[in-house]
Formats: sequence, structure tokens, C-alpha cells
Amino acid sequence: MKHCSRILLLLAGLEPAGDSGYFQRVPYVLRLMERQGRPSRLLPRLASSFAALDSVPPERRRSSVNVLGVLRGSDPNLGGEHILVDAHYDHLGAANDPVNACNAVGADSICNGADDDASGMVAVLQVARALVQGPPPRRTIVFAAMTGEEIGLTGARWYIEHPIRPLERMVANLEIEMIGRPDSLAGGPGKAWLTGYERSNMGDSLAAHGIPLVPDPRPTQHFFQRSDNNALARLGIVAHTLSSFNLHSDYHQPSDEVSRADLVHLARVIEATVRAVRLLSDGPKPEWKPGGKPEPAPPRPRVP
Repeated sequence: MKHCSRILLLLAGLEPAGDSGYFQRVPYVLRLMERQGRPSRLLPRLASSFAALDSVPPERRRSSVNVLGVLRGSDPNLGGEHILVDAHYDHLGAANDPVNACNAVGADSICNGADDDASGMVAVLQVARALVQGPPPRRTIVFAAMTGEEIGLTGARWYIEHPIRPLERMVANLEIEMIGRPDSLAGGPGKAWLTGYERSNMGDSLAAHGIPLVPDPRPTQHFFQRSDNNALARLGIVAHTLSSFNLHSDYHQPSDEVSRADLVHLARVIEATVRAVRLLSDGPKPEWKPGGKPEPAPPRPRVP
């Protein structure tokens, strides 16, 4: 998936923005994790740096990449600001791989993640292509395919520590997560919802301009805190996730296949997302509502 993302970002006409072309390399260390009542397993944990891997046995070293491209803003005043549009390309792997979280059983051992989050990756790439072909945005737009969302938001955390644009100039983040199937609670096909809608004026502003977007209909699921947007929101950046996840039973299962996606719904949500990103890039800066900004995150330990 990361190689496909690189090729499609090239085709989309974005400038490469990683430390190696479109790739931003991310270091990991495999650690043996004890799990109560379940077999121990090796799991990747974010390393403090690539230099830190020198003290780790070679068989425990791993790396991945975020895939980053930039569309420069055209406005002389707003072009120095930017928004981040992202999705995650990682999923859970195969059941016979010791470094995975897939609960696959039976003949199909691969958790493909067609909805979670290949659907969001399709949206990021198509939004990039559409905006490249239209009038230049006023603000700069960073498009990102993030790694490691399923293992602790590690790609987003690494990006925060190694941003390609100053984080203080990021005015908004729109993550796209699980839009492959319609949600009846959001209004059905072509409609989506925004995590943490009530926390800022982003959702109200987009909806006022005709974007088919409603508040998260399942706040008890705490989706706002469960994806990459949360790492940025805890820094004070107005960051939300656009989704239409309907709690389908294929979540994190091998049955999350592309054959179960509603492609008409997906296309309509992507079209709406193109308009939403254009509004964020060209319009007023989103703001937190009183009491809506999350508390800063406590420091997280690093390995080795």
C-alpha cells in the first residue's frame, strides 16, 4: 500500500515532502509484550530515533514510512498557513505473522482493511488529484498517508515530532477514516459524520456551506480519541475525523473486503470531502468552542 500511495501521490502532482522523496521514515523496535490470559507477542513500538536502533539487535529493528505530499498555497498572506488531510494505510496484517493484531480464523488469514482505512486513503488521493486540477488553494495543503495508526498512532506521533511545516502554522487537520459504507444514523448514502463535532466550529461551518456532515451519532464510542486526529488535537490544533463507520461486524476482521464497500456512497462522500477541504484551505480558520479543546497528552515512554 505504501508504494501505491507513493505512485498515486506522484500522479496527483504533489511536491514530495518526506526525508526520502515522498517517504518520511519511521523507526520501530520489536518488543515482547506480555498479555494477560493470552500468548505473548512481539509488537512494534516507536523508537526514540534511528540512531537508537544501533543499540538494538538487528532482528528487532523495523521501519515504516509516512507518505507525504504538498500542494502549495497561493495567497501571499495565508500561503504560510497549512491544513493537513490524512488517512492511515496500515491495518492488521495476516494471522500467521507474529507481528500483527489480526484475529483472522479459517481459510482467509488476511485482514485487508478495505473500509479501515483503504477507503480513507482513496479519499485522500482523490481529493489531492481534484485540488491539483482546480484553482490553487489559498492555504498550503499537506496530504499524508500515515503509518502505525493501529499500533498507537505512531506515524502521527512521529510526524508531530518531525513536522514538514511548523505545527504552529497548521490551522486544521481533517482525517478521513472508514467511509466505505453508509451509516443510517448519519442520513444514509452520501452522508458522513465528524468526530468531536461539538468541540469546534469546523463541522458547523462545513455544514452551513452544504457539506452533508452531521455530529458523530455514537459519542459513547469515543471515536474522537481513537484515531490520528487526537494526537494533533491534544496540541491545540483543530483536528477531526470524517467518517461514516456504522459499526459493521467486519471491523478488524478478514471480511472487511472491497466487495462489501458501497462505491456510490464512497464517491459521493469523496466529492463532499473535496469541497470541505477547499473550504478549509480558502476560508476562515476553524476555532475550538469554549471547553472543546482537549487536554495536552502526557509524555509517552520510548524504546529502547
